[in-house]
Amino acid sequence: MNGPLRRALAVLVALVAGLSAVTACASDDSGDTIRFALDWTPNTNHTGLYVALQRGYFADAGLDVRILPYNNTSVDTVIDAGNAEFGISTHNSATFARASGARVRSVLAPLQHWATGIGVRADRADLASPKNLDGRTYAGFGDPGERETLQQVIRNDGGKGEFTSVTLGSSAYEAVYSGKADFTVSYLAWEGIEAEHHGTPMRYFRYTDFGFPDSYAIVVDGNESWLAANPDRARKFVQALQRGYQFAADNPDAAARDLLDANPGAFTDEGLVFQSQRMLAAEFMKDAAGRVGGQTAQQWAANSGFLYRGGLLNGPDGKPLTTEPDWSTYFTNEYLAAP
Repeated sequence: MNGPLRRALAVLVALVAGLSAVTACASDDSGDTIRFALDWTPNTNHTGLYVALQRGYFADAGLDVRILPYNNTSVDTVIDAGNAEFGISTHNSATFARASGARVRSVLAPLQHWATGIGVRADRADLASPKNLDGRTYAGFGDPGERETLQQVIRNDGGKGEFTSVTLGSSAYEAVYSGKADFTVSYLAWEGIEAEHHGTPMRYFRYTDFGFPDSYAIVVDGNESWLAANPDRARKFVQALQRGYQFAADNPDAAARDLLDANPGAFTDEGLVFQSQRMLAAEFMKDAAGRVGGQTAQQWAANSGFLYRGGLLNGPDGKPLTTEPDWSTYFTNEYLAAP
């Protein structure tokens, strides 16, 4: 998730990231602190975490939880290295990491569905559906599997899946807004709202509307070795975090206020935070039973299976996997609260 303020903050955060990692390791010799790694500066993907902190859910469980600031190292790498017990990842990133041998496992899914979509400017009448993206320019992020996913969505709509990619990172949105690129991938509950606030209305194509399997969007990964050695603490942590995300799904305005209060001065547009949390709560966070956090082997097999079938997953030896993984080993629901 990338907003203008968070992009500016990322520069400062990167400067302190190395020191944070060192002090985190030094302060955790006793094993009492549970370290949680962020994937970006605080935003509504993290609301449940801050709810659990602000409302004392971790304290009630007898846990000391420390949030590690974002740095340029992938969260799964930080967790696998033992520099954090848990952290925010994405469905795809978690898949690539575990396939390559990282000791990470998803323990909770804050979002049950894709929260991103292919974005084009709303005034581009020539880009009415994904098939119209053939021959256009994609402003992207260089994430593994992003090009193949877009190609498949375009093909599912009757196109060829042929387009030019330029990796621009957080500048991708401005490139599309200004007309220097034709499409990008936007986080619907942040850049989607942000574009409206800035007077640049966008049109979005959601993957599942064009036959692409659903994704958990973001997941909370844990260090598998730590989970095995600390099952009781892991259960307490995950259930307190689940409680925080459930509160955020059921009470989006109160949860947004918790996020703001926990990060004073971090957001210049508080209305965006409230709108974002409301959208996540209404469309993305809950399963059919109204619960937050659970995962299924079917959804993992559908989405991660696409990456495997496309030859995109490499094993620990760096070579493409030749046997499809048992996707039930990539996640667990065992630490969640009983329904």
